[in-house]
Amino acid sequence: MTEHNHIEECCSSELSSRKSHHSDQTKRNLISRLNRIEGQIRGVKGLIEKDTYCDDVITQISAIQSALNSVGKMLLEGHLKSCVVERIQEGDQEVIDEFLITIQRLMKK
Repeated sequence: MTEHNHIEECCSSELSSRKSHHSDQTKRNLISRLNRIEGQIRGVKGLIEKDTYCDDVITQISAIQSALNSVGKMLLEGHLKSCVVERIQEGDQEVIDEFLITIQRLMKK
């Protein structure tokens, strides 16, 4: 079973209080990844403070961007498989445009 299979219901469908509903395991996984990214960012700050060669810093920044993209993909998959499907089943077709905008935002980066 891959880590993506651990994503359960993503978001409630109530417009007034939309929230994500990830399993505890998914939350732990996401938080762990974000903690590592946070550490990488602190590391880049340290490299800059030490006047590290620019190409080495850029390589680290690229790794951080890749890690963030991975987190974004996990969230996007869970959102599509639960929230988007649920809202379509409820007759809410606007969610498709919302989802497309979300994908465009992620792809810009």
